[in-house]
Amino acid sequence: MKDMHRAGRMWHLYKMGGFTPAITSMFDAQSAQQMAFIRSMLKEQRKNSLFEIPLHAMELVVFDLETTGFYPYNGDEIISFGAVSVIGGEIQYDQTFYSIVNPKRKIPDEIVKLTGITNDMAAEAPDLIIVLRDFLEFVQQKVLVAHATGHDKNFLNAALWRTSKVSLSHRVLDTIMIAKWLMPKRKNLSLDSLLHAYELPVTNRHHALDDSLMTAQLWSKFMEEIKSKDVDTLGDLYALLSHH
Repeated sequence: MKDMHRAGRMWHLYKMGGFTPAITSMFDAQSAQQMAFIRSMLKEQRKNSLFEIPLHAMELVVFDLETTGFYPYNGDEIISFGAVSVIGGEIQYDQTFYSIVNPKRKIPDEIVKLTGITNDMAAEAPDLIIVLRDFLEFVQQKVLVAHATGHDKNFLNAALWRTSKVSLSHRVLDTIMIAKWLMPKRKNLSLDSLLHAYELPVTNRHHALDDSLMTAQLWSKFMEEIKSKDVDTLGDLYALLSHH
């Protein structure tokens, strides 16, 4: 009984950040393996400097998350990941990622209606740490792109910290920031509005993969304009966006 109490205290300390992730092997070998991969991937990413990479050859992953709400530090959870690979402005339609996540909580009715993800579907989906590991394996060391990145980055960072005690170290580009630079007088920068502006089809909104594909199409249009402005590298692009 004393040993059980000691193990309980150690698990509590680990959850509070007091032990290295290796301690999880005492409790869940699979989770420890997933965690080790995530930590290794993020550590490797921090070594990379991508600023000199030419934009036309840059490898990107455009991604989107669907969630139960807006507040990852107040009980809301990720319910799906979607992503597609892009090289420069060329969408790699044969390289996509999609998975529903089990949020371990009830999905609100309005979110079920919005996303089409039911509680039954989520109950049969993999746990967060498994999908997070698979997502990072898909991303590798590529630059991330999303529309309105604040929401997605907050949820990714919350998920990474809770599962693996690390923070996102990938470069992230926000298509809203690029739109602000390219169209400084435009007031409505929602994804729907920008898709309409570029005459791109709006398909299945609030499906993580479909939203990723639509955002990737928008990115491709932006790349055409960026090329015409003699912006050659990721560093050049970041320097311009820093003023917006």
